[in-house]
Amino acid sequence: MELAAVRSLSSYQSDQQFFTRLAQVLAALIVFGFLQWALRGFVNPVRTPFYIHAHGLAMLGWLGTLVAQNSLAASGNLVLHRRLGWASLVLVLVIVGLGAFAGRMALAMHRVPPFFTNPYFLALTHVEVTVFALIVATAIALRRQTQWHRRLMIVATVILMEPALGRLLPMPLLGQIAGAWVEAAFQIGFLGIIARHDAKVLGRVHPATILGMVLIVAVHGLIQLLSGMPVVAAYAEAIARSSGPA
Repeated sequence: MELAAVRSLSSYQSDQQFFTRLAQVLAALIVFGFLQWALRGFVNPVRTPFYIHAHGLAMLGWLGTLVAQNSLAASGNLVLHRRLGWASLVLVLVIVGLGAFAGRMALAMHRVPPFFTNPYFLALTHVEVTVFALIVATAIALRRQTQWHRRLMIVATVILMEPALGRLLPMPLLGQIAGAWVEAAFQIGFLGIIARHDAKVLGRVHPATILGMVLIVAVHGLIQLLSGMPVVAAYAEAIARSSGPA
């Protein structure tokens, strides 16, 4: 019985090391996407509104939390892992609020990227943060089911990977629709790394991994669907005509 327990612990730690490294790669990729954008001179930090800086800091906080949580799980420090997990709920709410607010202010201040329409950008900035929060909430609800929990946390962060990809891909050449599906392909490809790991370790692709891929397609599809709705278009244009969020 003791031997079986040792083998089980060893298997868990080996499996967790994969997710720890994956979280580190994901965080580094997102940071690189924004960092290279700034270094190329596409953003002026001095003239950037304070709420954009706050949103960026919140996102850095989330990426740091993701890496820290996986590292804590790998080291077996589950007590601190749980405490940090509950505390991170506040950060999730901040990300949702700032993300939606920043999207609305971009419309009001006419700072929407030229390859996006106003309705699309409004839907984009609201749908992604909402789905992110719902996935995190689901992952926490399933925290006792480790295989679901660890995968859903990665999926939630991959959903927020889209803005970083938008700064790495030639979006002006791809355009709104094609660019969105190229981003989706990269996001699904990232989850494909987990799928390959699943097949190797579990002998099948875990349902959480499949769900993540489906959600990525659904998110991009929902954004395009909403952006084509007259009520969303009218609301986006109303914000754009105002001097602040409607």
